[in-house]
Amino acid sequence: MTTHQRRLWSGSVARPAREFATTPLDPSHGAVPAGLRGTLYRNGPARLERGGMRVGHWFDGDGAVLRVRFDDGAAEATYRYVQSDGFRHEAAQDKLLYGNYGMTAPGPLWSHWRRPLKNAANTSVIALTDRLLTLWEGGGPHALDLETLATLGLTDLAGPAGRLESGEPFSAHPKQDPATGELYNFGVAIPGPKARLMLYRCDRRGRLLTKGRYDLDGVPLIHDWIMAGPYLVFLVPPVRISVLPVLLGLKPYAEAMRWRPELGTQILVFDRRTLELVARDETEPFYQWHFGNGACEDNGWVVLDHARYPDFSTNQHLREVASGRTTTPAEATLWRMTLDPQTARVEAHAQMSPRSVEFTMVPPAQVGRAWQRTYMAAHRSRTDTTAERYDTLACYDHAADRLTEADLGDGRYPSEPVVVPDAEDPDRLWLLSVIYDGNADAGEVWIFDAAALADGPACVLTLPDVVPLSFHGCWRPAP
Repeated sequence: MTTHQRRLWSGSVARPAREFATTPLDPSHGAVPAGLRGTLYRNGPARLERGGMRVGHWFDGDGAVLRVRFDDGAAEATYRYVQSDGFRHEAAQDKLLYGNYGMTAPGPLWSHWRRPLKNAANTSVIALTDRLLTLWEGGGPHALDLETLATLGLTDLAGPAGRLESGEPFSAHPKQDPATGELYNFGVAIPGPKARLMLYRCDRRGRLLTKGRYDLDGVPLIHDWIMAGPYLVFLVPPVRISVLPVLLGLKPYAEAMRWRPELGTQILVFDRRTLELVARDETEPFYQWHFGNGACEDNGWVVLDHARYPDFSTNQHLREVASGRTTTPAEATLWRMTLDPQTARVEAHAQMSPRSVEFTMVPPAQVGRAWQRTYMAAHRSRTDTTAERYDTLACYDHAADRLTEADLGDGRYPSEPVVVPDAEDPDRLWLLSVIYDGNADAGEVWIFDAAALADGPACVLTLPDVVPLSFHGCWRPAP
């Protein structure tokens, strides 16, 4: 089989996803652990075409949220599209109307001027005390009902520090302090030829407590960041966006981005309390979408994990996902960086594992704190990493320098793992992942003992329908 032939994963994006109402889930293997109590939420692009037209990039698909609630050894699931204004307008006319990350708006060029991009609400979610926020890189969050997933509308997070103003996006990667519940996040605002990094601190209800601003060099692409003890750390990759062609409707963002290795990777360190810059430096060029975690060590240095690409070819690879065939190589591996937060100087930077990985993460209680194990989606050792999506789940133990992986079998593709504590035994962790089974064209939820991935799943639950490969999720413990 060549890389130009379709692989089984393509079935997950072959058609628009179908919503389903709240449905009890039956195990096809094992049983739901009694101590697994809470709700898993996941978000991702679920509709990649409308009216016979395909979107330009995987990132352009309309967002849909999966809710899986666990309680008393049972589980139920709900799946609904986010009813954004753009989604509703396009549904009413049964055609694509807006530009987005990888496509310009259909229609004559003159009609593009000042037409807004569609907020696809398709990248991540964060569960607050009274609502679920669906997040998208280029705009504000939509609020959803935690139980029904009904869309409540855009929210501006109004609080003591004001509100999100027009042009102040709230990115897809907030971090929540495990002790205080405070939320930290950022957005890249583009008021002119230079972008501005917006920094936000919110309470656990999502109300803005503090805002910070920092002027960036040009318009870079920043997707994720790290909270490490008292610091917020950004690695700004050498990707720069030519904004004028985007504003004129000549190019989408994805085509206006340029890999500029001569710029190196900028390191920005901010004080978590004041949101003011502490230090700035540069290191060699590389690209990363996602970080695993960060922490401040006893010696004062910051350590962080990330999935590192040698360049920006990943952007083209992810564009091809929307077509069901990928032919551009783009492989990330797990790296660890140690830096001095007072100078932003890199003290060490090394590859932890040569395996192709993505969607690195740690349990919620370890965010911003010392950790030993990084969990991730990965390619199996003999997988064609260009043509196939990630086909296993893995855990890297930093103390043992060992990668452990699950065996999902052939033709099964996991989403980003979410690792959560057992309600009865907090020292026990469960790893949850939504799986697309390309053999049966089916959606499933797999539950693993996070300390024993190689032992296979403790439980497999069958979903009512296929849930396309998604981006990010979160866990809300039972009250």
